[in-house]
Amino acid sequence: MLRWIFALLLIPFLDAVLLAVVVTQFGFLSWVGMILLVVLTGLIGMLLVRAEGRRTIRKMQRSMAEGKPPTNELLDGGLLIAAGAFLLTPGLVTDAIGFLLAVPITRIPIRAVLKRYVIVPYADKKTGGFASGQVWTFGFPNEGASGGETASSGGETYDLGDDAYTVDGEGSEDAYTIDFGDERTDDADDERDDDPLAR
Repeated sequence: MLRWIFALLLIPFLDAVLLAVVVTQFGFLSWVGMILLVVLTGLIGMLLVRAEGRRTIRKMQRSMAEGKPPTNELLDGGLLIAAGAFLLTPGLVTDAIGFLLAVPITRIPIRAVLKRYVIVPYADKKTGGFASGQVWTFGFPNEGASGGETASSGGETYDLGDDAYTVDGEGSEDAYTIDFGDERTDDADDERDDDPLAR
């Protein structure tokens, strides 16, 4: 958190230093000319953000009409909001960052990096891998770290500690019986034999 606060404080400092260097190095540019330059870049950037925002909304509507989730368009919308905030902040560094986020040629690689290294790992962390499809289809995710034994012995019985069971196929792929060891009584077996849905 302190790194982000430091970065947010560093950007205005760099803006002020860069403005001072440009004004002192280029004598024909006065403070009035520098202020006009900052305002002009801000206005051009806001027009660009407005045009890109309309284009992104049209792409989002087209994606939803086709039944696709508009994930890239939503990310573009967030980056355009950030670009607008940077372009409204006076300064050359913030204007440069705003233009990088507003222009599609540079925004698309930024979006890809953001998606790969920030959004997908965060979504996987929150959903246990369902967001990107990295789910466990066999065994348990922390098999080596867990204390119980989950290894297969004989191919059909899995030792889960106190809850050992056996799965037996009965000639058909659709029918099977789960035997929970000594927990079932003989009365329960008789009731299940009468019920055709018990298997």
